[in-house]
Amino acid sequence: MRRAVIVGGAEIGQYQRLKDMLRDDDYLVYCDSGLRHEVKLKRGADLIIGDFDSHQNPCRGIETIVLPHKKDDTDSFYAAKECVRRGFDSVLLIGAIGGRLDHSLGNISILSYLNREGVDGAIADDYSVMRIVSKDKSAHVDASFPYFSLININAKRISVKNALYPLENAEIDHCYQYAVSNEPLDGGSEVSVGEGEVLLIMDYA
Repeated sequence: MRRAVIVGGAEIGQYQRLKDMLRDDDYLVYCDSGLRHEVKLKRGADLIIGDFDSHQNPCRGIETIVLPHKKDDTDSFYAAKECVRRGFDSVLLIGAIGGRLDHSLGNISILSYLNREGVDGAIADDYSVMRIVSKDKSAHVDASFPYFSLININAKRISVKNALYPLENAEIDHCYQYAVSNEPLDGGSEVSVGEGEVLLIMDYA
């Protein structure tokens, strides 16, 4: 699978954890102030995207897409759309969670966009890995994650197998998100839905 990694400008503390997730053949897309992570990630940019309101355009001869300041898309969302246009099968976002809550929630919505475009999407931060679970796209929660949570978006008939708190065709009302801090059993858990989408958050601790 061809994978792009979008690097945003949110704070990163666990650089080594994120570096360990990167593959040699990843295509690195740095968004505006995400460029400040380039040195510590020890991975150069293949593509730079931004309106450069929070970081100077490095003008390095690397392919750069300069966006207008007034636009509907955030830099990260435009980057996700560009990755879809370029035919990547998978997109990992890092530096996408933290600081401003509005930006964090907006970046989480990118996962739904990618899912609906048929692209495998994930967000990794210092604490967790997030992905969307939808119909015909179940997810495995490795037992190396001590906790995992489900935040329902619009899913119905939610099932969780081989977990401390199993579910079978359950409904989770958006006003009562009770599927928080579940624990996988030996061999890991399986999460599936009958329709719609649910956000799966797998926590390192």
